[in-house]
Formats: sequence, C-alpha cells, structure tokens
Amino acid sequence: MASSVIIYPATIHKNTANPLNNPSKRRTAAYARVSTDSEEQLNSYRAQVDYYNEYIDKRPDLEFIDIYTDEGISGVSTKGRAGFNRMVDDAVAGKIDLIITKSISRFARNTVDSLSTIRKLKDKGVEVYFEKENIYTFDSKGELLLSIFSSLAQEESKNLSENVAWGHRKRFADGKVSMPYKHFLGYEKGEDGTPKIVESQAVVVRMIYRLFIEGKTCSYIARHLTAQEILSPAGKKRWQVGTVESILTNEKYSGDAILQKKITVDFLTKKVKINEGEAPRYYVQNSHPAIISPDEFEAVQVELQRRKKLGRPNGCQNPLSAKLVCFECGGYFGPKVWASNTKHRKVIWQCNDKYKGVDTCSTPYVTEDEVKEKFVIAFNTLFEVKEELIKNCEIAIEHLADNTKIDEEIDKLHEEIAAVVDESKKAIYENAHKAISQVEWEKQHDGYVARHEKATERVTALEEIKSERQSRSHTLKGFIRDIEGCGRVLDEFDERLWTLTTQKVMVLEDGGLRFCFKDGTEVEG
Repeated sequence: MASSVIIYPATIHKNTANPLNNPSKRRTAAYARVSTDSEEQLNSYRAQVDYYNEYIDKRPDLEFIDIYTDEGISGVSTKGRAGFNRMVDDAVAGKIDLIITKSISRFARNTVDSLSTIRKLKDKGVEVYFEKENIYTFDSKGELLLSIFSSLAQEESKNLSENVAWGHRKRFADGKVSMPYKHFLGYEKGEDGTPKIVESQAVVVRMIYRLFIEGKTCSYIARHLTAQEILSPAGKKRWQVGTVESILTNEKYSGDAILQKKITVDFLTKKVKINEGEAPRYYVQNSHPAIISPDEFEAVQVELQRRKKLGRPNGCQNPLSAKLVCFECGGYFGPKVWASNTKHRKVIWQCNDKYKGVDTCSTPYVTEDEVKEKFVIAFNTLFEVKEELIKNCEIAIEHLADNTKIDEEIDKLHEEIAAVVDESKKAIYENAHKAISQVEWEKQHDGYVARHEKATERVTALEEIKSERQSRSHTLKGFIRDIEGCGRVLDEFDERLWTLTTQKVMVLEDGGLRFCFKDGTEVEG
C-alpha cells in the first residue's frame, strides 16, 4: 500500500501562543520619547502621546494597555530611562503582547541594547512594531532589518556626538567660556552670555581665599562656612572639604579659564575622564571678570604646594603651625600643654621630633606670645628698609623671569632625545635584517637607553627648576604687594602679615628666633 500523509494545521501562533482561527485582541502599549526638555521637543512628546491613544483605540484587534514615556532622556543607552525599563518589566511579566513605537532611533540608538531588548521580549512572546521602518520583530526578516537599521541609528548617534564635540572645541578655540552656573559659586550667566559676578556669592569666595592665606585648613574653612549657615555651591547646608579645595584651585576665579579639562571617551556610555593629553586644552586669559586677583590666586597655589610638601595636613588652626622649624634637627614645632589639669596650665611650642631616636633634640621650647612679640620687632626692622627690599625683589623677579639658558638647554636635550630615538630605530632595523653579534647589540641598545634616560631626567629636572623659579617669582610679587599694603610699623601681631610675609622661623639652640621672610631676608630676634 502507498503511504499517506495527514496534515494537522497549526492552531496557535508560534511566537505568541494565541489561537489562529479566533485571535484575541492583542494587549498593546506604546513607547514615546523625546531626547531634550526644550519646548519644541515637549510639544513633539505630547503629540506622540495623543497619536498613540487614538491609533490603538481605532484598531479592533488591539486592546489599549498603557503609554510609556520618557522626557529629556538620551536614546544612546537604555540605562536611566525609567519609562522604557518599566515597559520592558511589564512586558516580561506578561502584561503586554505588542509594543508600538515611532522608530528604531526612538527605541534605542545602541545596537546592542536594541537587539538584546527585542530578543528578551521575543522570548516572552512580545512583539515590537517600528512604524517608520515598517518592521514587525516577529517577521522572518525582522531581525536582519532591525540589526541594519539599529547600526545606522547608532552611527547617526556617533556622528551627532562628534559634531557636538567639534562644536565645543570650536567654542573653546574662540575663547568662549561657559560655567555650570547652578553649581558655581560667585558667577551667573550675563545678558551677553559671558560670566557675570554675583557679589553676594563673591564675598564668600573671597572669605575662603582670605582664611586659607591666613593659615586655616580646608577642613576648618568647611566647618566655618557650615557654622555660618552659608549654603554650598550646590545649595547644601553642609560644606565638604573637597568643595573648598575645588574653589581654591579653580583658575576661573582669577579671571582666566582652562577649557576642555575633561573629555568624553565613549559616546555610548558617556564615560568622562580627565584630559591627560588625549585632546587639546585651551587657556584663555582675562576671559571674564575676576573675583580673586591673579597674584592672590598664585599665592594660594604656592601655599597649597608648600603644605602638600609637609607630607601631612596642617591640622592645627594656630597661625604658628608648620612655620616654626627646629634649627638642630629640622623638625617642625607643635603645641604641647603642660599641667593641663592645674592652675599652672601652660601651652608651649616644642620640636615634634625632640624625643625621637637615640639622641634627644636639645632645642628649647618657645611660647606663642614670645614668637608674636619678636615677629613684630623683626617685621618693623624689615619695614625700615622697605624701599630697598622692594627694589631688590623687583630685580630678583626680573632675574627669575629670564629662563633663556634653561630653555636653550631643554631644546638641545629634546634634539638629543630625538637623535637617540632615530639611532635606536636604525639599530633595531639592522639587527632584524643583518647577522649581528647579540652581545654587541645588547651593549649598543643599553647605551641608547642610558642616553635617553639621562636626557629625559635632565629635562624633567630643568622643568622643575623653571616651575620653582615661577613659583618664587609669584611669591616675591605677593611679598611686594603685602609690604606696600602695610602703611606703617606694627603695634601688635598681625596674623595676615605673618602668614603672607613669613616663610619660616628657625628656633635656634639658645632659644633665639631667626625669621626667614619670603623675599629671602633673615632677621634674628
């Protein structure tokens, strides 16, 4: 007998498991998104919502479930899109059969996110329909077309990101400065689009700089501002140490601006990192009104570096802290309390390293009153030759500004480095193409490495010398300004002048004090 075949036709949909002969209404949701919160885009967003309400109601085969929306959210990644993620969760939970959206670019501009989400929904029997491209994801060609269109959408997003970055770079090159005004203390956006000083906030910025110059730490300044109930740049009641540090190191307060300090390294993840040379940086001088004078700003940077070199934070709020130095061992003096629980309680300043090691330091202690009284005498001695001091400082500044010989040596060293690199490349090529003794090759190669390291180390040392000379120049300019600002001899200790003019005070073996001023002058008292 001949064989026969009986066919049992399909009765349910392979993806949705719905009956084919008597299809039920598909539970349908729509997704709408606009990428910015501008008025024009918000109107587009409202139009999308109205459209999908009407579209689903008119279709007899569809049952309206919900419209999921996101406003002002980028489509590059699905992370952070609350409406989108809620829609996917509801679909996976079995509440939705069909999702309708305007286009692939509205759904996601990231190919990986787009395809992974659609496959996740497909596994749960949920279809997505893209109107603009006319793609149903359950269609046999759907995933191929979807992959192509998603890639195009991702490339479009990449090009858009590159165009935006180019626009930023063009603005930077033109010297146009913008600030995050909502979180930037002291400035607001002016009518012409440039930064404008907010005087009520600028007072706080000047206070921060003044307190720091007077010897206060960033932690002390943060506590002081919090206690004064002054709001932080972010509008918070509590100030953080990092916020104070950022204000003290931000060049924009001196009227200059460094642009493109950070760069976006991935347009998909929007990951941002410090620009370490991957992209150009732009330094714009006098780009906007200054809250802090350039000299005061530089003085703060010098003081920050000085404290950093101490190897520990200057935790004491006393102006003498990190200024008194032991002549014998070079250690810093710190406050010590004697007989703290008696009526004879006394605070003295003693070498912190006095009892460290086998041999104790013999330098005697000093008192705060003694140091302050002798400072007044030393400063007044200095003030008597004020004009001569200023003249000497100006000569020194002119000398420090002349880096011609240093620059010439650096140029020669760069030529040497380039020559070594060329010779090394030739030697590597010869070694690869000719039979050469490897013992001789190693010796030759080590010679190139040694020459390169020597030249590089010298360049680094010369750059540090230039930096130190520049720092010294700024210190002397500040010294001149502070001496000129003092119109008369001192009657009593002046904490600001102490901080601004005194580099350190050497405590001698006999208990005497040697005041070392920032211009290099030394006065014993």
